[in-house]
Amino acid sequence: TEKGTYYALHLGGTYFRILRVHLGGERSYLDVQDVERHPIPSHLMNSTSEVLFNFLAFSMERFIEKEGKESNSQGVKRELAFTFSFPVKHSSISSGVLIKWTKGFEISEMVGKDVAECLQGALNRRGLDIHVAALVNDTVGALSLGYYHDPDTVVAVVFGTGSNACYLERTDAIIKSQGLLTTSGSVVVNMEWGNFWSSHLPRTSYDIDLDAESSNPNDMGFEKIIAGLYLGDIVRRVILRMSQVSDIFGPTSPMLSELYVLRTNSVSAMHEDDTPELQEVARILKDLGVSEVPLKVRKLVVKICDVVTRRAGRLAAAGIAGILKKIGRDGSGGITSGRSRSEMRMQKRTVVAVEGGLYMNYTMFREYMEEALVEILGEEVSQYVVVKAMEDGSSIGSALLVASLQS
Repeated sequence: TEKGTYYALHLGGTYFRILRVHLGGERSYLDVQDVERHPIPSHLMNSTSEVLFNFLAFSMERFIEKEGKESNSQGVKRELAFTFSFPVKHSSISSGVLIKWTKGFEISEMVGKDVAECLQGALNRRGLDIHVAALVNDTVGALSLGYYHDPDTVVAVVFGTGSNACYLERTDAIIKSQGLLTTSGSVVVNMEWGNFWSSHLPRTSYDIDLDAESSNPNDMGFEKIIAGLYLGDIVRRVILRMSQVSDIFGPTSPMLSELYVLRTNSVSAMHEDDTPELQEVARILKDLGVSEVPLKVRKLVVKICDVVTRRAGRLAAAGIAGILKKIGRDGSGGITSGRSRSEMRMQKRTVVAVEGGLYMNYTMFREYMEEALVEILGEEVSQYVVVKAMEDGSSIGSALLVASLQS
């Protein structure tokens, strides 16, 4: 039933997005009118909170200026969702303090500050009549859009620069939220699963070295083996080691020692190179200072990309299966769920909303993840589990949450 025009500003790992959504009061009337995506300038990632938020406010101002006089919101305070893809301790729907940065951001003085307040202050300084009405994690935004289109959506996962998941849980299953009353009897749990760690995770010497040389050592262990920021660097480390212990790549290129010089989109391009002579692999290796390698060595590079990506996709699937097991959607019915035996025998349709550039743009990652999910759950159960891609879902879904607040 929501009507009106709402905005979302999404600060992610590699890009930030601004969009406008118009709702016409019917479920089918959802008009995403404008979407802008911009890479985050690298210098902002270790600047100051004031510089970062002034930049976001300036970008928001330019976005608003493009609307002109025909805007539906002319003369009315604009309601904005701030989609923020980093760990936050929420104190209300529109406020929360940053717990820590991930995905390469290093603005230390920002930790402990209210991020919505920082954005609101920057918007106010530019004289913009915009109200930060909600602070939303990207996974929760994706869950919101998924649920808007399909009420069987109970899990949302983001595979992009970083990785995270959230799911819908019974309120009484959350120990630290006992006494919390919700009209639905459910609560959304933002897992921040990038920080999950277990000795059972298959960490190699390449992972250990990557972690030690990262900006956040001994942190975000799961994210560092499944997310887009890191897969390229794992592949680079394997190629570097091979070039140091053998001569198959010729003299070791100094560029191979540069952290993150090989991006995951390049890994995807090499992995999915279908040219007879693997020309794309040759081109990317040449950019890394490795030229004139024979075809058999190029094929070896493709194999490295495959091994690293296959592991990431299968572990990503294991994470999703773990959530389904917790909420009784893996065919077990949920051993600790308090459900009756008759309910446990019934298999419900379950939708998992997935967003993020790694999933959307890297076909082999997506295929390995979905293949492993079927393998883990089994054919019988997996036919009830639907994985749905959510393009810009985190931002659009966050705007929908703001709309629901205003109605």
